[in-house]
Amino acid sequence: MANHASSKKRIRRNDARAVVNGARRSRIRTFVKKVETAIEAGSAKDAQSALQAAQPELQRGVAKGIYHKNTVSRKISRLSARIKAL
Repeated sequence: MANHASSKKRIRRNDARAVVNGARRSRIRTFVKKVETAIEAGSAKDAQSALQAAQPELQRGVAKGIYHKNTVSRKISRLSARIKAL
């Protein structure tokens, strides 16, 4: 267990940020899942609009430090390639 006041505060802050980051990560996954569902349904138009909605969420995840920028770039690239193949 931490003994210093700053360490105790850091633990509290880490716990609080974990809740926020978990909620944001869950939200991003939901957006990506909507894109994948539309792709599986074979609806290019719906998939494209879902991807347009998901992209800002993914980029916000990068800005907030939840995901690495290359990870998000790869995800967007692969999703758009799958949509293009429809």
